[in-house]
Parts: sequence; structure tokens; C-alpha cells
Amino acid sequence: MKPRHKKLAVITAGVTALGFAAVLVLNAFQSNLVFFFSPTQVVAKEAPIGKSFRIGGLVEEGSVQREDSSTTVRFAVTDTSEAIQVVYTGILPDLFREGKGVVAQGKLSENGIFEADEVLAKHDENYMPPEAALALEEAAKAQKAFLAQ
Repeated sequence: MKPRHKKLAVITAGVTALGFAAVLVLNAFQSNLVFFFSPTQVVAKEAPIGKSFRIGGLVEEGSVQREDSSTTVRFAVTDTSEAIQVVYTGILPDLFREGKGVVAQGKLSENGIFEADEVLAKHDENYMPPEAALALEEAAKAQKAFLAQ
């Protein structure tokens, strides 16, 4: 094999290896990517069905229902405009309360119920996840605009 051909083979192998590594990195990134949606966006069918994402807002007053003899909890998450029913099996955070901020990660089922794998509650009086705060702010603006008409 001529030196020129060896050099071309090494370059081709290097480019192929870099391309393969890039595909692996992008695939891992895409599988770990989790988007955030507000209850209004979920009701508007902007959220994917069957794929993992986060939903955030406030736990609706009077919506928490605990099943007897299990750790399954049903509650509604609202952005003051729309509400989404959530089902979670597991131990809830100590700060989980009605009327308080919450972010749940899971999948939306075909029947429109959000099946959460993880529930996070705000950790102090002043904190709310930026996405949830923005969703609540936008819902309040939309509600004011609607009432002004």
C-alpha cells in the first residue's frame, strides 16, 4: 500500500470514529432530555403522549386523594387556568401540600391522566421552579385578558 493510501485510510477511519462518537453522544443526550409543559399546554395537546416530560404548577385545593393500603396518590396540578390529573405511586416529599408549588415528571397516558414517576415540591416559601412560575404568570395574564373582553 502506498503512503498516500495509508494516510487516506487513517483519515477515513478517524472521521468514521468521530462520526460514530457524535451519534452516540447525541443519542444519549436525546434520551435524557426532558421538556417542561404547563397544564394549559397539556390540555392544548402540545405535550407528547407516552413520552417523558415534566408538568408543573400548584397542587389544586381539595384534589389530593390517597388510596387506602397503598402509596398511590391522585391530585390535580393547575396553573390557575387549566388542571391536569396526576397519579403517583410512591412517597411524596414532606413539603407536598395543596395550594403549593409542585413539579412532576412522568408520562401522559391515552386517557389524559399524567402518570408521574417523580414528584418534587418547592423547598421554601419563596422558591418556585422558573418554568412553573412562568406558566402561572402566563395563565394569569391570559385570564386577565379574557376577563377584560
